[in-house]
Amino acid sequence: MSAEASSSYSALDPCVHCGFCLPACPTYLVTGDEGHSPRGRIVLMRALERGELSAADSALVDHLDACLGCRGCEPVCPSGVGYGRGLEAARAQLFAERGLSPLARIVLGVFRHRSLWRPLFTLARALRATRIPALLSGKQRMKFGMGMLAASSEMRQRHEWAGQRQPAAAELPRVPAPVTVALFRGCVMDTLFSHVHNATVRTLEANGYRVVEVEGQVCCGALHEHAGDRDAARALAARNLAALAGKADLVAVNSAGCGALLKDYGHLLGTEEAARFGLMVRDVSELLAERGPRPGAPLPLDVAYDAPCHLQHAQRVHEAPLQVLSAIPSLRLQLLPGSEQCCGSAGIYSILRPAMSAAVLQQKVAGLASAHPRPELVLTGNPGCLMQIGAGLRAAKLPIGVAHPVELLDLSYSEAGYY
Repeated sequence: MSAEASSSYSALDPCVHCGFCLPACPTYLVTGDEGHSPRGRIVLMRALERGELSAADSALVDHLDACLGCRGCEPVCPSGVGYGRGLEAARAQLFAERGLSPLARIVLGVFRHRSLWRPLFTLARALRATRIPALLSGKQRMKFGMGMLAASSEMRQRHEWAGQRQPAAAELPRVPAPVTVALFRGCVMDTLFSHVHNATVRTLEANGYRVVEVEGQVCCGALHEHAGDRDAARALAARNLAALAGKADLVAVNSAGCGALLKDYGHLLGTEEAARFGLMVRDVSELLAERGPRPGAPLPLDVAYDAPCHLQHAQRVHEAPLQVLSAIPSLRLQLLPGSEQCCGSAGIYSILRPAMSAAVLQQKVAGLASAHPRPELVLTGNPGCLMQIGAGLRAAKLPIGVAHPVELLDLSYSEAGYY
């Protein structure tokens, strides 16, 4: 076993099997199966590490593959277990010894090459514009996929109230000297969620940042890292590092999953340059919170904020998104019970394990359905979460939209006349 794998497995050493992690684990809550809990999976990972169980053991593989990787167990662990690091090591070992399933190999192969994912997502965006996905959305697997695509559309196109009021001209207050920020564009965000990129640029510039565009970026590699394909993840990370390092003071990310790995490039690549780069990465909510953010025009809406797992658990960013939303006067914000729980998206998990993904999502949708007052929008800062929750709401026929928090701030700024 490599020194890297041994070090990652050692992050599991503090576990005393106390069980505090059980109520925080979405798959355990759905199944009640100890093997689908962090405590049970740690036992299995240790057995894999020691060679007591092999990668050919189907039950072991099923339990480890069923983990969403949400890391919700880490904040509640009194012993400070690094569950995420251990899971990385276990999945890398499984990948090395048995490879990927055919479906996972195809999906991850697409994300390795810009020449494949960009035309594919461009076609998906064209299909979305026909509104056929919105009409066909539902619970059945193919219809749920249509719902996910429909949920990726721009908020202004989905809600009659968005952008209907005439903005009043407003003068931007003086701000400190501009900090240059490179926008990480990624893959899904740069195609299906380009409107979120546009909102990110506008809101950052309204708060005194100077946003610069950087060529040569590729997929962040998070999907490959989560699947155990570390070589592919490192290859993509190296290309992003070469493209972005030294191009700006900071790097802005508006996808929680991408941001978590970008900040962790030092660990992934094992170089000082990558570690320094990771320190430059900020979620867009962190950047906006550092500058205020300045208040916009009132939006009297009922909204619920749902925290992406890789923003709250992996990056430990909790308050910044709430500060961003507090800059919108008259906004009625709710944090619903279970808002810290995973929605079941988890990268390509919903493609590979649709039944478990749907079971986890069902609890999220049920909480939103029973909320009083019922929110008009669910706000979350990750593309997979937006699509998963949006499709779930459509399947349940709930008249609740989804949006990235920066979209709502952008609308507030637009109506305030900032641009």
